[in-house]
Amino acid sequence: MLKPQPPPLSGLDVLEMAWRSLGTRRLRAFLTMLGVVIGIASVIVVTAVGQGVQLATAREIQNLGTNLLQVQGTPPRVRGIAQAGGTTSTLTWEDAQAVAAQAPSVQLVAPYLTRQRQVTYGTENTFTLVNGVDENFWEVRQFTVAAGRVFTPMELDTAQSLVVLGATVARDLFGQESPLGKSVRIQGDRYEVIGVLAPKGTTGGFDQDDQVFIPLKNMAARIVGQNALQGIAISGFWVQVPDESEMEAAQFQITNLLRIRHNIYPPQPDDFRINNQGDIISAFTAITGLLTVMVGAIAAISLVVGGIGIANIMLVSVVERTREIGIRKAVGATQAAILQQFLAEAVLVSLCGGVIGLLLGVALAWGVAQTLRIPFALAPWAMGVSLVLSAVVGLVAGVAPAQYAARLDPIVALRTE
Repeated sequence: MLKPQPPPLSGLDVLEMAWRSLGTRRLRAFLTMLGVVIGIASVIVVTAVGQGVQLATAREIQNLGTNLLQVQGTPPRVRGIAQAGGTTSTLTWEDAQAVAAQAPSVQLVAPYLTRQRQVTYGTENTFTLVNGVDENFWEVRQFTVAAGRVFTPMELDTAQSLVVLGATVARDLFGQESPLGKSVRIQGDRYEVIGVLAPKGTTGGFDQDDQVFIPLKNMAARIVGQNALQGIAISGFWVQVPDESEMEAAQFQITNLLRIRHNIYPPQPDDFRINNQGDIISAFTAITGLLTVMVGAIAAISLVVGGIGIANIMLVSVVERTREIGIRKAVGATQAAILQQFLAEAVLVSLCGGVIGLLLGVALAWGVAQTLRIPFALAPWAMGVSLVLSAVVGLVAGVAPAQYAARLDPIVALRTE
């Protein structure tokens, strides 16, 4: 007469038994899932911080304008030897005016002349960036005035000794006092403060508020001196195009026009360089994306370590529970039932570790974002992948111990002390 087989256990019954078994060994279960917790938390933190850095950098560059080109002079060469930067210039105000007038894809041109100088007021002083600008600079670079005003066309043409302060400089020199109408000294000359700009923050490690602005002609004549053979020397100029789709056309037109003006013919190299803001964003996004993937892969190695830990602990558990397995088999438990229970325990441990690691990773990522002052960017795919990975790790790590437990001979198991 055949022995009746017990009805197969449902999935809920298997999970309930696995949960009760883990509950009797809480400390061991926690130590088992610790590797998975660390691995999942690391993956979440790395991906969140990587995406946050990407967003922060993209926003900073976009603050400069994604439809902008920056044309800068390169150090001139004498008999093939590059001269020191700042000693002379390869670009002039007339070059900027020619680009504005003759390049069809160009909307606005804003030339600038820049030097590091000390600015003083009374007993206070600061070493900052002094910029000579024209009337287009404010619109092209998207600077707004918080107090006072900027230069009028007449003040620019007559090279008046006027200055507009960045927010950081205004705070360093005047504190809570209003700087409007007062005078500061730049390179020994007095400049009347007519405006203070609204804060713009930091871009690429550079504090955009730590600078001052004076009329370009005044800068050329009194701060730098006329160091071009003809015209007014400038450090470079910003070019605004109507739309991002015209960036390449504008860059091509500017390159050809400046080469003609500077008498540069093939195979001679350009004596200027053109920076495309859109290219900078794309390049940086690609680099940070690769770095995030690389560091994320390194962090995922801890998941493998966690899986090895689960496998080891489950094998120890099988050895300790050999008599229990023998009793279950003696009362009719099948190999499939034993296999299901131990696999369920391994997956449950790993999934619990994944959930704890996910919550811990979100909390740590938020803390890092607040500390570094970057956007808190949590990718839903990273959360989903982390939970799936934790389940897979538990499943793979639990296969060998579960198979070993399922194949135990019940008579041998019952004799085990």
